Amino acid sequence: MALVKTVIDGREVEVERDRWALDVAREMGIDIPTLCHHPALEPYGACRLCVVEVTRGKWTWLTTSCDLPIREGLEIRTDTENVKKARRMALELLWAQAPEAEVIQRMAREMGVEKPRFAPREGLGKCILCGLCVRVCREILGESAISFSKRGADRVVTTPFADASSDCIGCGACVAVCPTGHIVAEYDRATLKLETWNTDLELAACKKCGGPYLPRRMLERLEKQCGETVDDLGLCPKCRAGSTVDKWSEALRLAATAGRRGL
Repeated sequence: MALVKTVIDGREVEVERDRWALDVAREMGIDIPTLCHHPALEPYGACRLCVVEVTRGKWTWLTTSCDLPIREGLEIRTDTENVKKARRMALELLWAQAPEAEVIQRMAREMGVEKPRFAPREGLGKCILCGLCVRVCREILGESAISFSKRGADRVVTTPFADASSDCIGCGACVAVCPTGHIVAEYDRATLKLETWNTDLELAACKKCGGPYLPRRMLERLEKQCGETVDDLGLCPKCRAGSTVDKWSEALRLAATAGRRGL
């Protein structure tokens, strides 16, 4: 791959052409805030917090660094006054959109924003509409358990018809990628309750100890995709670990027995 030279915060670097500026800057130890970026997904540029100032020739502009491809001759600055001003404005808007999100309040105060100048939006809780949950469900899992609904100021992320999702397998990927903690999932005896998506999923019982441990839909998906290539899918983590120890112990015993017999 062709290498190009670019300058980031006064330091010239030579990297592969079309790499994302955010990734390159972070590898250089430069801290750029972001809420909607995840390495498992393509850049989306939703939160606008990773904005940087770019100069090429006589032109200078502000743009998000997560989806800025590195090209020859770019000069990128990550900490100018224009950048700080743009990030503070983005945080004010995000704070008003998700007034309950503690992470946004903390980031805002770190950048000198005490409170947003905009009226808070009701009903979104901690959701900033970054789309990470929707995209990980669709692009990584291949499902459409959740999606964007409505438009403009009424836009939300929800399940089809805001009812229990028949496509949700309870994998927890949406919970893992949510940057603000908006998505809530709790285990209640033999049920996984995804309160945010109005979805309750039955947990499968471990074939050895009988304890509930994994959403049944997820187990069925794993059995269909993995089949016999993965051992002990029907066991909970504790019993699976014990099964592995037993197998190794038996293998060592057989090897020791064979050694004593001179085999």
